[in-house]
Amino acid sequence: QVHLAESGGGSVPSGGSLRLSCTVSGAIKPSYSLGWFRQVPGKQREGVAAIDGDGEVYYADSVKGRFTITQDNDKSILYLQMNKLKPEDTAMYYCAGDPTYWGLGLPDYFVDWGQGTQVTVSS
Repeated sequence: QVHLAESGGGSVPSGGSLRLSCTVSGAIKPSYSLGWFRQVPGKQREGVAAIDGDGEVYYADSVKGRFTITQDNDKSILYLQMNKLKPEDTAMYYCAGDPTYWGLGLPDYFVDWGQGTQVTVSS
């Protein structure tokens, strides 16, 4: 069983930066993909960034050039470096993983989820 745990959320002013972390525990295959999603109340959960088993990365258009997804060599920690934050980035951010899906698609494609960490960006 895979367990994902996010940390690093907080409150920052517009233009600020945060780095989210996701600790991955449990047995995972080399093909295991990891991603970040976010959700605001009343809206659907949306993909932010993902990294697949080959290390290829995917980003939502809204965060390209501002956010960077990385992971350590043994995939035990996933990061999301968020720069030039905007108020519209305010959301609960979730770490997600899947052993077979590669890409940044619908949340339904990912089977493992963390509990989330809140990011609030003030204007």
